Amino acid sequence: MDARERLIVGLDVPTLHEAETMAATLGDTVSFYKIGYQLVFAGGLEFARDLAKDGKKVFLDMKLLDIDNTVASGVENIAKMGMSMLTLHAYPKAMRAAVEAARGSDLCLLGVTVLTSMDEADLTEAGYGDDPRSLVLRRAEQAREAGMGGIVCSAEESALVRDVVGPDMAIVTPGIRPSGSERGDQKRVMTPYDALRAGSTHLVVGRPIVKAPEPKVAAKAILDEMVSALWPANR
Repeated sequence: MDARERLIVGLDVPTLHEAETMAATLGDTVSFYKIGYQLVFAGGLEFARDLAKDGKKVFLDMKLLDIDNTVASGVENIAKMGMSMLTLHAYPKAMRAAVEAARGSDLCLLGVTVLTSMDEADLTEAGYGDDPRSLVLRRAEQAREAGMGGIVCSAEESALVRDVVGPDMAIVTPGIRPSGSERGDQKRVMTPYDALRAGSTHLVVGRPIVKAPEPKVAAKAILDEMVSALWPANR
């Protein structure tokens, strides 16, 4: 994969018009987009289909979690939409149901381990006994055992996770912040260069691109940084 296949731009905007405008602005610079709750509930599912028909890859960030039959039914329909990636919370039963439902399709299922907006205090408040790193590693192992295509985790855990999941699973990391950019509500962040060198395969970048004065320039700068990280491995 080259850098363009590894950069996923998060279309975290409130309206379909803004999403369409952003995709048009970025043009061929970007080939992979993430669509989450905010845009889904503003007509984003049809837009996701349109992007896929236009040859773009789409990461549908729905973080599914429900009873097995409901998860399986949702995954079956999402696979038919032409999506490239789909998230669900990394609970073993849900992951096993999703893997079976996606069998035979090209949909890459991603298990969400611990949200990058959460730290140890947040986990404690939610009733978990594990620290973020321990919980991420346990869920990564469960995702591998379930046959998932990859996991979502902080780039801070990418190197350790790679040791757990082996060489083939995708490691998708949100919370990517170029040097000098604001963290926003993210607590466990890393630069694009460092994330790729740590073992991440795909980087999700939202606000540093879509909120930039010149989104295409911002995207190109991130891609250049990614290329500089990938080059030693491609020599």
